[in-house]
Amino acid sequence: MPVKESLDGTRVPVKIFTDEVDDLSRRQLSNVANLPFVFHHVAAMPDVHAGMGATIGSVIPTLGALIPAAVGVDIGCGMCAARLTLSARDLEGRDDALRQAVEKAVPHGRTDDGGPRDRGAWSEVPNTIGAWWERNGLQHKLPGLLARHPKLLHARTNTERHLGTLGTGNHFIELRIDEQERVWILIHSGSRGIGNRIGTYFIQRAKDQMGRELRTLPDPDLAFFREGTLDFTDYLQAAEWAQGYAKANREFMLKAVLEAVRAVMPVAVEQVGEGIDCHHNYVVQERHFGTEVWITRKGAIRARSGDWGIIPGSMGTLSYIVRGKGNRESFHSCAHGAGRRMGRQEALRRFTIQDLAAQTVGVCGPKDRSVLDEIPGAYKDIDVVMAHQHDLAEPVHTLRHAVCVKG
Repeated sequence: MPVKESLDGTRVPVKIFTDEVDDLSRRQLSNVANLPFVFHHVAAMPDVHAGMGATIGSVIPTLGALIPAAVGVDIGCGMCAARLTLSARDLEGRDDALRQAVEKAVPHGRTDDGGPRDRGAWSEVPNTIGAWWERNGLQHKLPGLLARHPKLLHARTNTERHLGTLGTGNHFIELRIDEQERVWILIHSGSRGIGNRIGTYFIQRAKDQMGRELRTLPDPDLAFFREGTLDFTDYLQAAEWAQGYAKANREFMLKAVLEAVRAVMPVAVEQVGEGIDCHHNYVVQERHFGTEVWITRKGAIRARSGDWGIIPGSMGTLSYIVRGKGNRESFHSCAHGAGRRMGRQEALRRFTIQDLAAQTVGVCGPKDRSVLDEIPGAYKDIDVVMAHQHDLAEPVHTLRHAVCVKG
């Protein structure tokens, strides 16, 4: 589907790739499009829904400024996927064993009874993770930034103890089966406690630094840093570090999941090819419409011509491996998932455990109140999202559920 709706009463247009936009999301898109440093237009993906200041599922190009809240607090959140040398037949009768093995191998956010789990869940940090932290930890890689902003390494973030862990909320590890009955690993996670600390800290700092000028914004969560200031440079360095941390986090989990699967299966298991990894909450500099601009993808993935991407559905629905089409109007972007139809509290009010069981038939995964807010009914229809973005990305593989581990 090409651009379905355009908001033209703003300083720059808003181009929307869906006909399902709620009023709050439309207002947030307009707020962003009226900012003086936004370039050319704002693009809204088919999974667009309201966020903090800026909509989730939006692509925001800027000149001379960055909005920390537009990137968000889970900087570098994204997906990785890898195909295995296994078929659906190989998994028969082993779903429960595989789920238990993965849950044991990767610390995640909830206990079996739905209660909170220590987010620094490693009893002993694996050597490879400790070595990464010694080389790339914030205090080693960007000591000047940390000296200026010591709160970024507050003890509560657990720093390296979050590396290689899943997190909570909508983060997950799944085994899925494609249209050729081949098995894939899918992982959704981000920069964990330290990324949250960076995002939260700089969002508040942007508000504080703007002072009275903050009153001129349509929403205080759109507070920004101007390029050329030390705060702009420090935020960009910290965000880029968190994006690297998030990618490494997924890499460590992928290795742990592969080892867990190997321990259960009676046949040899290998990864096929290099796999796919894509952020969907991040900032990067790119060239669009003849100009070098800062691109903030808030709930969107890069989809240049030939780029591989991952678009997950909700728990119990299909997910897709896609190839980008390089659509200029979307700033070479596409949707990052199904997108929420309702908030978590509303989902808890509207649905029951029985609804969850009915909507996740055939999925080996948790089906208690701890994941009720992740019920498929709380999300948009992934197939409608895919239909709305046929101009943005081409589906290459269709993946159905086998095993699901939720954060």
